[in-house]
Amino acid sequence: MDSNVGPLAGTQVVELGGIGPAPFTGMILQQLGATVTVVARPGKVLHPTLDRGKTVFNADLKSSADTARVRELVAGADVVIEGFRPGVAERLGFGPDHIASLNRAAVVGRITGFGRSGPLADRAGHDINYIALSGALGAIGPADSAPTVPLNLVADFGGGGLMLALGVTAAILRVARTGIGEVVDTAMVDGAATLTSMIYGFVANGRWDSERGDNILDGGSPYYRTYECADGKFIAVGAIEPQFYAELVRVLGLSGQLSVSAQTDRSTWALQAELFGKAFATASRDEWEERFAGVDACVTPVLSLAEAPTHPHNAARGTFSEIPGGFQPLAANRFTALPVLTSTT
Repeated sequence: MDSNVGPLAGTQVVELGGIGPAPFTGMILQQLGATVTVVARPGKVLHPTLDRGKTVFNADLKSSADTARVRELVAGADVVIEGFRPGVAERLGFGPDHIASLNRAAVVGRITGFGRSGPLADRAGHDINYIALSGALGAIGPADSAPTVPLNLVADFGGGGLMLALGVTAAILRVARTGIGEVVDTAMVDGAATLTSMIYGFVANGRWDSERGDNILDGGSPYYRTYECADGKFIAVGAIEPQFYAELVRVLGLSGQLSVSAQTDRSTWALQAELFGKAFATASRDEWEERFAGVDACVTPVLSLAEAPTHPHNAARGTFSEIPGGFQPLAANRFTALPVLTSTT
């Protein structure tokens, strides 16, 4: 997306510090049209995707001369983002009180791991620690092994950077109405918990077993998991609804052995998984993709990071673009104006 056509066009963002989630927030805002200036210490190597499209302002926040220049940036900004550990921004002279003295209408977006209160507020941590504390990590993975680490997607980026971007955008709307700035404080442990809202709801109404790997969406069911193919690659199956399950069984040639009516009968799950596994093992992943082409069975190939950008669907949508040494995902949101309707009266 060109930064001058997004809904946040004209919004000035200053990104002060942090790794991962804070730059990701800046990246999302830039994709929405904002102009983002990242304050980077001299010599810092910027990230080829998280820092794309941003203006770089080299400054050492421990230098009084550089700090004065950054204050000028903050004074003219609509949004200031910082991802320091609790107390660091205040020591550097860029806490909410400092920013308010420079710019009463600024939105201050702040992100931490464990938050700014609670027994662990001052403790160091990473995505794995935040999702462990939220309950998310303990629910991911097979029953007979350790919890599966889902990269650092859940707390850092989904529950962290994306939550902060949403909060900042909401605060921009409020400032437009009131003229008074606002602090948006996001904790990754809270965001990770928020992302599990549906699962906690299932637990509350008795639809979710607390044992890992024993539920519909955690790989426990035979119709929502991955299977290894003849070439050692994997296929993903998400045939939850009965009509999709019926197509899955048909294409696999198992109509005579499995009844669609027994799909959710847990006593048959082991047999279903065994039959599905044996069937998928008879052909390569790409052969199965061809056989399921045009079939609504919720079956897709499990692609590597090298394969995904050039898959025909992703290529047709322009989901990725090439950068030196690889690819980068482009903006997920696409904006178009509502059509202008002509009166028929």
